[in-house]
Amino acid sequence: DGECLVFQQDLRSMGQTKKTRYRGQNVGFVFQAYNLLPTLTALENVSVPLLILGFHRTEAQSRAKDILKQVGLEDRLYSLPAQLSGGQQQRVAIARALVHSPRLVVCDEPTSALDVSVQAQILNLLKGLQDELGLAYLFITHNMSVVEYLAYEVAVMYLGRIVEQGAVDEVLGSPKHPYTQALLSAVPV
Repeated sequence: DGECLVFQQDLRSMGQTKKTRYRGQNVGFVFQAYNLLPTLTALENVSVPLLILGFHRTEAQSRAKDILKQVGLEDRLYSLPAQLSGGQQQRVAIARALVHSPRLVVCDEPTSALDVSVQAQILNLLKGLQDELGLAYLFITHNMSVVEYLAYEVAVMYLGRIVEQGAVDEVLGSPKHPYTQALLSAVPV
């Protein structure tokens, strides 16, 4: 908790250039749409953030190979995005978000474009990486099952404002706000 507040205060007090560089070094992003560069291989896509941060190409590709192996794609290093399944593309996007060892990974609906069996694989991968690498996730989703599986704390937003927050068990077990109640009532049993 305290570390997140310090992180937030640091960003507010920084100039734009320093803020952009700090975010680039400390925050990774995984989006719903994989946002991979179509003419680059998986290895090249994952190397891009390191090259932007000034790493030499050899070191960037070495680190990219290591993280691609961690996400289970060591055999697809030289595949273009069009040659990968949706789940494999999302693994490349996750590797790209993690290659520079960020402290925080923002995941914006990272499984909603995938079929259910692949969603489960990606969620298990994210959970395993969280434990293995000590990652903090800011997970944005409408899927309450995902929240229950991955999160320790939850903040429910309605019209751009946090309307309820707390421990996952507390908020999901006894929702107070009507929007939280509506989200939970829409979850299939």
